[in-house]
Amino acid sequence: MENSLSINIPSHKNQQLCVNAFGHSITMPCHKYGPAVRPYYLIHYILKGKGEFVVNGTRYKLSAGKGFLIEPDYQTIYMADKEEPWTYIWVGFSGADAKRCVSSLGLSQEQPIFKSSEKDTLTQCILGMIQHNQKTPVDSFYMLSMLYLFLSTVAAADPDKSSFGNGNIYVSQAIAYIRDHIAEPLQADSVAKHVGLNRSYLSTLFKQHTGLSPLKYIQKFRMTKAQHLLESSNLSVSDIAYSCGYQQPESLIKLFRQQYGMSPAAYRKMIINQTLSSQEDIRKSETGGLSLSGLEEASHQIRF
Repeated sequence: MENSLSINIPSHKNQQLCVNAFGHSITMPCHKYGPAVRPYYLIHYILKGKGEFVVNGTRYKLSAGKGFLIEPDYQTIYMADKEEPWTYIWVGFSGADAKRCVSSLGLSQEQPIFKSSEKDTLTQCILGMIQHNQKTPVDSFYMLSMLYLFLSTVAAADPDKSSFGNGNIYVSQAIAYIRDHIAEPLQADSVAKHVGLNRSYLSTLFKQHTGLSPLKYIQKFRMTKAQHLLESSNLSVSDIAYSCGYQQPESLIKLFRQQYGMSPAAYRKMIINQTLSSQEDIRKSETGGLSLSGLEEASHQIRF
């Protein structure tokens, strides 16, 4: 369980840089999020507590003052510590200039961890976005300015080279191949051939580092990518199905209903309603400014 305030903003085409999501979360012990696949860049920063971040089977133990980058279409999991569960803030963004911006931060999927002592600045950036999240030109420019300040602060931070993971090169190569070809009819044999291993050995490595077989990983990848495209884009269900590798939209609808207990359209409507509820809570709580404690009072629980 987590106490979370999350705002999702559908992306728009032809923008150089835009905010897609932001918020904060106060987690309970062992709270787990994922596996998840996002269609945009995402940066988390830990305000207090500890937890574990897992990307492509590589695990990082993290604590307050550290942050992590999630690149688009990479499957990730993160889980709060049993004794000291973490509280964190986040911002997601995309656009034609997003990849260059991330590169300038000195972060990458191979080195996704950073450390910063600028807790107050990073927190104020998210608070500013939350206070200016209406669909007006003024608020749009303000949120973008807060994104640039957030990225500027991260750019001044130090990459945390002490947070090395325990990944496997073959698994990483296989996952990169799956990521780049997810819209195609993927088979475990073609993935194994790409990395130069037989299917059986690759399956063994995959289970060791991700807990899933390559086929199960592909299926999970497709479903979680579809979930987040429903949250963060205005794409039709049919377009989402094709982009996730489903040859027929009906296949996605059937599997999504089995996984989440509702249709993709109903899920999207639920997310929209939750976002509107968050915005209403914020408006009610605005009595001259918000603090992190004020956010805690204004936030509502979001369960997936």
